[in-house]
Amino acid sequence: MKAWISHEPGGPETLVLDELPDPIPADDEVLVKIDAVGVNYPDGLLLRDLYQVKPPRPFVPGSEFCGVVEHAGAGVTRLRPGDLVIGRCGWGAMAERIAVTAQRCVRIAPETPRAQAAAFMFAYATAYHSLVDAAQLRAGQTVLVLGAAGGVGSAAVEVARALGARVLAAVSSDSKLAFALARGASAGIVYDAQVADKDAQQALARQLKEMAGGGCDVVVDPVGGLYTEPALRSLKRGGRHLVVGFTAGIPRVPLNLALLKSLQIIGVDWRSFVQDDPKLNDRNVQSLLAMWREGVLQPEVTETFTLAEAPAAIARLDSRSALGKIVVV
Repeated sequence: MKAWISHEPGGPETLVLDELPDPIPADDEVLVKIDAVGVNYPDGLLLRDLYQVKPPRPFVPGSEFCGVVEHAGAGVTRLRPGDLVIGRCGWGAMAERIAVTAQRCVRIAPETPRAQAAAFMFAYATAYHSLVDAAQLRAGQTVLVLGAAGGVGSAAVEVARALGARVLAAVSSDSKLAFALARGASAGIVYDAQVADKDAQQALARQLKEMAGGGCDVVVDPVGGLYTEPALRSLKRGGRHLVVGFTAGIPRVPLNLALLKSLQIIGVDWRSFVQDDPKLNDRNVQSLLAMWREGVLQPEVTETFTLAEAPAAIARLDSRSALGKIVVV
């Protein structure tokens, strides 16, 4: 089978397309012929050894996929050959086939669009876990989403809206704002790319608070960097700031803000959550799939690449200019 392989740390240009033997599934695994792979921000971090987990090299990138089960191990009872599944793997999906434990796969309806399915689990499950499990979001509350046109950000917009929240978007361009509004945000702002000084940060905080009509209940923050403190300042007393990622860098924030307004700063690591409570994650994913079937969620793949173009797909996401989800088919 063809697979993209990382032999050394570096950007996607260091990947090598090579032939590997088809994997042989263990008793608790299934062999899946991959139809589509969702591209996620951590894929680029893994290649550069910048992620919290460092797979031993050589490894194949690609953290989520959609495909058809070709073979089920002797101990697998809930999946069988011919089933269409979505799966999470951390790495290994930028290949024609993958052997993965059955517990990491979810059967979906055979008519499900495969590119959309491949882009579903990582973003939507992260957003749902953030808003439901971590933030305990209630209908009628106000949610501010930073990076609201990205994969996790746009999913958070949709999920928060579906849960009855008022959703506000903060993004870095007019095209991204239009995208976030189309996904369900009721209002939004384009923030300045340069907010390095205190005056600019305080001005952004005032903008966010005014847009929220006095403050937000929840902030979903997959961006970090210099945008975290203004977002934190926009929260109401008792608000929750969800730390989801750091596409703009790891921020430094004055913790007196949390004390003065009784704020909660909550780290959200979906990868660890899945390991610690796989049954709750499975229930979350089933809830999300039901919302998709009912038309409440509408996953949008904005760009597709062939397997031969996989490094370009990862580079496109690295550029931070992409909207929604990118998929390799």
